[in-house]
Amino acid sequence: MPVDLYKSSNHRCIAFNDLVRGEDGVQANQFLILNGEHSALIDPGGALLYTPVSLAVGRYVPLKSLSWILASHQDPDVIGSADRWLMYTGATIACSKLWGRFVPHSVPHYVDTGGKDRYLLIPDEGCDIPMGSSVIKALPAHFLHSVGNFQFYDPLSKILFTGDLGASMVDEFSPVDAADFDQHIPTMLGFHRRYMASNRACVVWADMVKDLDIEMIVPQHGRPMRGKAVARFIDWIRQLECGTDLMTGPGRFREGLRLVADNAPKIPRAQVGSVAPKANPFEGVGH
Repeated sequence: MPVDLYKSSNHRCIAFNDLVRGEDGVQANQFLILNGEHSALIDPGGALLYTPVSLAVGRYVPLKSLSWILASHQDPDVIGSADRWLMYTGATIACSKLWGRFVPHSVPHYVDTGGKDRYLLIPDEGCDIPMGSSVIKALPAHFLHSVGNFQFYDPLSKILFTGDLGASMVDEFSPVDAADFDQHIPTMLGFHRRYMASNRACVVWADMVKDLDIEMIVPQHGRPMRGKAVARFIDWIRQLECGTDLMTGPGRFREGLRLVADNAPKIPRAQVGSVAPKANPFEGVGH
């Protein structure tokens, strides 16, 4: 069932969170932003989702009139249906410049989709994407988890669409408030430890967004976070050990030191070497 994240007389943000059937694939959220006659679909998904997403979007805007497809990164659950969106809509795909020659690999050679004119290749530092009377800001979030990774900030609704950052492995879409945040951490922890590249990337992101006016963080998977939970999440990510921080050898990872709550006592970094490695604390986590 569609969920209105924001609605005013000329601007609307809609989430589709329940279009993946049963165990067919990982739960994924898709987002539609409307501003007057302009529209943007964020992370529309792969072939598995094209039909249900296109039917859902078509209730709000004629497909031929869709303005933008915004891809946070290159994963199949983000942009694997690029061929159909290019074929059946007039939308331009906005993605990292790193993926401009990879995304077309999902488009059959016999499909005439307009070539380079159908792509906006976003530079590493990001850009403003025109959206009617406003813009959507493409903010760099590289290595969280993709090497060419962007998040999309809507300054009218003050929603930051974060892609995989903030993802939780739950089939639920109720917003997380500050009072619920500590209980929410275990649903995010394993995914972030494995899929996010390093704490350095987390710190760079946290520094970028800490002063941004954010009412809600909405990831591609699981539950959004709102109100004071936004600041709690930014602080948690800033301190998260993940990815290469946890590698001890080929196929071997140690447990992170920040286990559950972001307000738990910190263990000095000097003690890292004393933590016994485990074979793989990420088994069964993620896609």
